[in-house]
Amino acid sequence: MPISGDLGDQQAALVGQTCFEPGEAKNTYGTGCFMLMNTGEKPVESRNGLLTTVGYQMGKDRAVYALEGSIAIAGALVQWLRDNLGMIAASPEVETLARTVEDNGGVYFVPAFSGLFAPYWKSDARGVIAGLTRYVNRGHIARAALEATAYQTREVLDAMHRDSGILLKTLKVDGGMVFNELLMQFQADVLGVPVVRPRVAETTALGAAYAAGLAVGLWSSPQELKKNWQADKAWEPRLAPDAQQKCYRQWLKAVTRTFDWVE
Repeated sequence: MPISGDLGDQQAALVGQTCFEPGEAKNTYGTGCFMLMNTGEKPVESRNGLLTTVGYQMGKDRAVYALEGSIAIAGALVQWLRDNLGMIAASPEVETLARTVEDNGGVYFVPAFSGLFAPYWKSDARGVIAGLTRYVNRGHIARAALEATAYQTREVLDAMHRDSGILLKTLKVDGGMVFNELLMQFQADVLGVPVVRPRVAETTALGAAYAAGLAVGLWSSPQELKKNWQADKAWEPRLAPDAQQKCYRQWLKAVTRTFDWVE
């Protein structure tokens, strides 16, 4: 059997999400979180804490480049609530617990357990839960834990905007956490753009299959693959812009509290 496709993990997900045009982006929600944005045939050197990477190259076509932002702790924070604190018995229960409250109660959870990755790259940072009062309960902490993934994604997207000058219109999402509908709605709210989950959530495997299929002639072009991609569900932003900015400012303030903790 010929080897017909060879793609890295996140690059394969970019192809699986058919992000073939500059400015199209995908975010994979797993133990960590990995966002890639297509920047076209010229590499964009990041000055805002991102990685410049090759996205893909199909046959003799020119290589297509991407900006990548890596977040260390996403789904791992839910696992931490389950295993270290015993707040939930299984990871999917975090959404039910978070829905017992209307908002985060002023709590922000920055999971810098092993330092901060993109866009900060601070190995001496450590996690904090900020804004605690006697009013706060388990539901607020669960909600803040989910919101942490959305806020970290917003920080990466802001860095991509500054590097590329391209404004995102839609974020395609995949990975285990995309079935948490509370998180996906809040992700759309904090980004201010629609968030779309595809019918095939295992986009890494799909992207490898797409690349191999193009190589052997099963599909004729990336445009044909775009027709094959189908959306399962989309979330539109609901949060008013001023409320969105206020919440995000509080998050950024909480992030600064993690800096320089390890002496």
